Amino acid sequence: MLLTTILNDIRPLKIQGAAEVEISSLGLNSQIVERGQLFFALHGEKTDGHRFIGAAAANGAAAIVCEQWPDDRALDANVCYILVENSHVAMGLIASAFYGYPSQRLKLVGITGTNGKTTTATLLYRLFRALGYKVGLLSTVANYVDTREIPATHTTPDAITLNRLLADMVRDGCSYCFMEVSSHAIVQERIAGLDFAGALFSNITHDHLDYHKTFSDYIRAKKTFFDRLSDKAFALLNIDDSHGRLMGQNTKALVKTSALHTWADFKARIVESTFDGMQLNIDGMDVWTPLIGGFNAYNILAAYAAARLLGAEKNETLRLLSAIPPVAGRFEAFRMAGITVIVDYAHTPDALQNVLHTIRDVRRDEPLITVVGCGGNRDTAKRPVMARIAADNSDKVIFTSDNPRFEDPETILNDMRAGLDAVQDAQSLVIADRREAIRTALMLAPSDAIVLIVGKGHEKFQDIKGVKTPFDDREVAAEMLRNRQRHDTIAFDIHE
Repeated sequence: MLLTTILNDIRPLKIQGAAEVEISSLGLNSQIVERGQLFFALHGEKTDGHRFIGAAAANGAAAIVCEQWPDDRALDANVCYILVENSHVAMGLIASAFYGYPSQRLKLVGITGTNGKTTTATLLYRLFRALGYKVGLLSTVANYVDTREIPATHTTPDAITLNRLLADMVRDGCSYCFMEVSSHAIVQERIAGLDFAGALFSNITHDHLDYHKTFSDYIRAKKTFFDRLSDKAFALLNIDDSHGRLMGQNTKALVKTSALHTWADFKARIVESTFDGMQLNIDGMDVWTPLIGGFNAYNILAAYAAARLLGAEKNETLRLLSAIPPVAGRFEAFRMAGITVIVDYAHTPDALQNVLHTIRDVRRDEPLITVVGCGGNRDTAKRPVMARIAADNSDKVIFTSDNPRFEDPETILNDMRAGLDAVQDAQSLVIADRREAIRTALMLAPSDAIVLIVGKGHEKFQDIKGVKTPFDDREVAAEMLRNRQRHDTIAFDIHE
């Protein structure tokens, strides 16, 4: 594609070099530049792509987009240089043009909020496939081009990857795509140039303050997503959250509301809840779902409401929603050796409290043991808060490592314990090794206990000092319970 063609949607501040050049690909890594590629120099959190402009040119880039003009003495006569105000925005607009404006050729719906994004996006993906459509999914757990799975590395990929995946969906006949939209992606302009048919707001609570610095900045990031919607889109807002209505201010989109406890356009209430599922009343109709908990009631309601706004029929939508299983690592429960194990991704205070309150509302008098940690190199302020929530709502707590990344696990654990009073601290256990922490919880658990393992959910690795080692909470717990069953059987045989 000619460079002049894909520059139509941006307003360069300056261009030097031949713009009538064929562009073969787009990229932002100078080490893997292809000949004929358009390279984007981006200011990042850890590195500045402007440092690698020379390397990109030397490796065959045909054109380079940048925010800072290189030294004229370093310019390559064979390269076209394009100066822009914001390279991230330019990359989104150019990527959209390069891949044929894929977000305009299907219905793209974004889900944002602190909690519930993955479950709601996945519910919508599964629902619309059940309705007979080819559908795409862009989520924390995985990306799907209809049935083809593509591993996910970020909640929201970079603009080039996003548009390439959307173009793949269009090529494969997808009519819809449901995607998580993170606050990082909004601020970093990863969704620039995308045309959304709808946007959902789930909730907003304490998270990512290591990046946004203040809660106001975090709220502002989420609101920006809705502010930029077109008048052809819809904005579906959970108004049980105190910030729900704020998200709809200044948007051009059609605003619709959902709630469990407030009057709204789409309403639901929980009729009954057990560890096997719950019965909901949605828009006056009863429906059973294998999903559990109030937070999942919000997710199901959001999926139902979005489907209705996209034209789906009411009864068929509810029937199909009732058959959709839980999302991996999101309040995923199983029983073995008499013990109920619940694995959940909760990694914020609000998410952890929701999970623990759900267990409290469903359980009778079964003891609850919680295994919990916090990620390294992330928001430190939530660590003592999460520890206190766990201690306040559990019979026994074991604090352990999550993904320590490049941080000392003991530092993280000490930060968490700072939220405990003297009695709670004395009654809790600290076991940095996550496998040993899970083993200890299951060893201590009586046969009717509930063991909650939170923080990693669907993840199949543990990130320690830059190395991702295979680790799956559910598999680790199931393996240890199988060993416990074998041990109990042998002990019973010997006793007999």
